[in-house]
Amino acid sequence: MRPLDWIVLLGTLGFIVSYGVWKTRGSKDIEGYLKGDNSMKWWTIGLSVMATQASAITFLSTPGQAYEDGMRFVQFYFGLPIAMVIISITVIPIFYRLNVYTAYEFLESRFDLKTRSLAAALFLVQRGLAAGITIYAPAIILSTMLGWSLTTTTLIIGILVILYTVSGGTKAVSVTQKQQMAVMMGGMIIAGIMVISYLPDNVSFGEAVTVAGKMGKMNVVDFSFNWDDRYNFWSGITGGLFLALSYFGTDQSQVARYIGGKSVGESRLGLLFNGLLKIPMQFLILFIGIMVFVFYQFNQPPVFFNEVAKNNVYATPYADDLRQLEQQYNTVFEQKQEAVQGLVAAIKTEDEGAIARAQGNVNALTEVSKEVREEVKGLIRQATPEAELKDTDYVFISFVMKYLPAGLVGLLLAVIFSAAMSSSASELNALASTTVIDIYKRSLKQQGSDRHYLNASRLFTVGWGFVAITFALFASELDNLIEAVNIIGSIFYGTILGIFLVAFYVRYIGGNAVFIAAVLAELVVLYCHYFTDIAFLWFNVIGCACVVLFGFILQAVLGGKRELRDKS
Repeated sequence: MRPLDWIVLLGTLGFIVSYGVWKTRGSKDIEGYLKGDNSMKWWTIGLSVMATQASAITFLSTPGQAYEDGMRFVQFYFGLPIAMVIISITVIPIFYRLNVYTAYEFLESRFDLKTRSLAAALFLVQRGLAAGITIYAPAIILSTMLGWSLTTTTLIIGILVILYTVSGGTKAVSVTQKQQMAVMMGGMIIAGIMVISYLPDNVSFGEAVTVAGKMGKMNVVDFSFNWDDRYNFWSGITGGLFLALSYFGTDQSQVARYIGGKSVGESRLGLLFNGLLKIPMQFLILFIGIMVFVFYQFNQPPVFFNEVAKNNVYATPYADDLRQLEQQYNTVFEQKQEAVQGLVAAIKTEDEGAIARAQGNVNALTEVSKEVREEVKGLIRQATPEAELKDTDYVFISFVMKYLPAGLVGLLLAVIFSAAMSSSASELNALASTTVIDIYKRSLKQQGSDRHYLNASRLFTVGWGFVAITFALFASELDNLIEAVNIIGSIFYGTILGIFLVAFYVRYIGGNAVFIAAVLAELVVLYCHYFTDIAFLWFNVIGCACVVLFGFILQAVLGGKRELRDKS
């Protein structure tokens, strides 16, 4: 890190935190603290919704996901625009009519207190875990790349988030997320332009895309159906739809972003704005990863992108073995580099036969490279058993640190810190809101003053912040950072969504039936997670369907059609 990088990094983060504290200072009541006085415009809502979902894992791991697996991860989001339309039409008007602080208040008016408390508890468990991972995942990588201790990096991210979230509540989160989104997307676009500019002079942009396609990376849509395949059109348009419905319609970290809008219309526009831009944004981030992949077809990539973990092996008896594998990897790369140049030459001639032969040579050498990399991982496992072996999360940040000029490195690190702060702030705010409104105020202290609940909200924000930091400090390293949060969400979201779908659309089922059905559905999802190979996106469909199915059966057993409590 050069001095200019530190100036850009610290200046960007300092401005965002200071602006958030200043702009939202002096919240005097619970309405302003948890709902921002219903003053948010649609563009603030839309950017806040996008920033909440775009964690640091998005910017660290998604390019690495594309480097390893191509563009197919974008299918994960195919159901999201449909979900935005459904929520805008059906969910938002109900929340506004009931003037709720949290999504779970509605469930008591429709069912009963125990169902509301169950849904709130499921949310607190999964979002509390996710908040820790949201801080922990970037802290691992940033601490490795910057040479900081993991504890220091985690504390910096966590304390900065707690500072402005406690100060201004929901409004502080939403206001700062506009600046954070500008930094995040501006930084990624600049990084994309830079990596394309680093391609060889004899390789045009179109030829680079063609090379990526011939090497199997432009696999944007896959219509084949496979229960065990995490990313295809069918899992995205169904499982992704259910996940998006649950996340945006029932997760308080997202609901809080749009129930603070000036009107139903502003909230709808904000969500639809997110629905229109989310897939292009993810496509762009994945595409940047593809361009980094093409760049490394012409420039020597490291045999293992986590350089610190690799270099630790040199202090062990396995050092000579690693040197031999690195030399073998470099030799294979030189051969592959020539083969890739041959593929580019064949593409220029538009000779399909020559393209096919060159493609075969490149793919064969790519497989050899993968085999050598697997041997290196095995060696690292033997030499340092505690090392993290999944290095794709380090692909993008390794490129940034090694190749980008002074200033841009600081900006890209600011992108990662901003994303970590953005998602974490939304999660802490939502955890505090749900704890105060759905648990503390409803079941523990019903007669407190408005000032008391405002102070309680601040204290619970701090409390959840330190819970997340503690989890991040003591969690074991994860092999799948990009998927960890989505897997945790999918385990719980389907059940929560099922409760809400019954509440909105199935007037036959009552509180006792849906409560038992939700407990049974969650057990089914947990069984699927631990004892089957079903891809995690399908957990959202399974959990939701089980709540509805069990609800119908139990309602029939428990007493037939009931008198509705919800007269709205």
